[in-house]
Amino acid sequence: MARARDKDVVDLLIDQHNEIKDLFTRVVSAGGTRRHELFRDLVRLLTAHEAAEEEIVHPMARRKIDRGDRVIRERLREEREAKHALAELVRLGPDHPEFERKCAALAEIVIAHATQEETEEFPAMRETFPAEQLRKMAGAVRTAEAMAPTRPHPAAGESALANMLAGPPLGIVDRIQDALRSRRASRGG
Repeated sequence: MARARDKDVVDLLIDQHNEIKDLFTRVVSAGGTRRHELFRDLVRLLTAHEAAEEEIVHPMARRKIDRGDRVIRERLREEREAKHALAELVRLGPDHPEFERKCAALAEIVIAHATQEETEEFPAMRETFPAEQLRKMAGAVRTAEAMAPTRPHPAAGESALANMLAGPPLGIVDRIQDALRSRRASRGG
């Protein structure tokens, strides 16, 4: 098994797709505090993953792969739909009576999107980009994810430019809010 730092961007994203699928299953089957924790992990991973794809992966694929513009336009449409559904789920929260149904609907959208990437976009990237470039893109994705927001901001847009301009400031604000919530929770109020 390749070490995480040796993986190329396709392997990295597929691993994240698998982790996201697993988290959806675990969120729905968990209860109470554990459901809240797992849902928070899912939201952070999904948000960072999509931001990095929009900032790093999709622009490269759009320019270089055959039919890239059509493929990426469709992926961005799917991501926009998922962001809005995720934002609604965050607003409702894991204790809402509609949470499980809406979470299952979001899982369906996200899994279909991941499948499309894995069957259409990623194989084309492997055919088009040299292995070293795919490894470098993995590093760029990890960097983008580290600066990405921790929850969805659908109004920020899906373009690389929108993610580069809005992502880091939103990420800082989200992390400050996360720290304040955590501090309040640890104090019991």
